[in-house]
Amino acid sequence: MKKLYSEIEIDAPAQRVWDLLTDFAAYPDWNPFIPRIAGALETGATLEVRLEPPDGMAITMRPTLLAVTPRQELRWLGKFLLSGLFDGEHRFAIEPLDNGRVRLVHEEQFRGILVPLFASSLDRHTLRGFQAMNQALKARAEATIAPMPTPVQERTLELVGAGTR
Repeated sequence: MKKLYSEIEIDAPAQRVWDLLTDFAAYPDWNPFIPRIAGALETGATLEVRLEPPDGMAITMRPTLLAVTPRQELRWLGKFLLSGLFDGEHRFAIEPLDNGRVRLVHEEQFRGILVPLFASSLDRHTLRGFQAMNQALKARAEATIAPMPTPVQERTLELVGAGTR
């Protein structure tokens, strides 16, 4: 077994982080590690996920969603060819902190007979991909949306002494 673990604190509420994490259509706009993901956001659904680790080999996989818990957890299980060769359980957990902030835990547990062959690549490339995605998600979640300008209020000018000479 091999486990990759990363976390990052984000100065945004859990709902905002969840909304960004589950807006698969927007991934190409901000996500350097998973530039494409498609599929229904429901437990048991099959996703199509494109992983592009920094300086590593890109791969498209079709994992099964194991958990979809709004504002808390998104988790899937991917398998290479057959179960038991190289299986990865990928997890995003959103943990509440004080002052409307959260901690994003981004981890994956690998099992299977091929895992030892890929262990160093996972450390060198995949973990860096997790970290790059975490940083990008943090930047996007913390970005402030420019406030709408307040409308100019009409003012009535009252002329003092109008109509008198």
